[in-house]
Amino acid sequence: MCLTANPKAFPDCSKDKASVRMAVKAANAGDFKVVAPGDGTYAIAVVHDENSNNKMDMALFLPKEGFGFSRNPAIGMGAPKFGSASFAVTGDTRQAIQMKYML
Repeated sequence: MCLTANPKAFPDCSKDKASVRMAVKAANAGDFKVVAPGDGTYAIAVVHDENSNNKMDMALFLPKEGFGFSRNPAIGMGAPKFGSASFAVTGDTRQAIQMKYML
């Protein structure tokens, strides 16, 4: 799971040193807490890393593992843009993210 305020770093938060990244055990994946660095506009990307290799595995051009984004934007070819997944954080904010499995 990653949370970023940087549109250029979404959905791969590794390019954003200020992003919040964390692993969530499957048993806790239904409801977990992420602490944003402060109020602002953020987007979340989630990957179900089934084989624990710390990356999204692909089969041709389709993800082999589950994924989801804040605001549950429609998925076309590739990940959604930051604007489609971004939301305002002002204090406690909740996001319900639907996981999608292509294969």
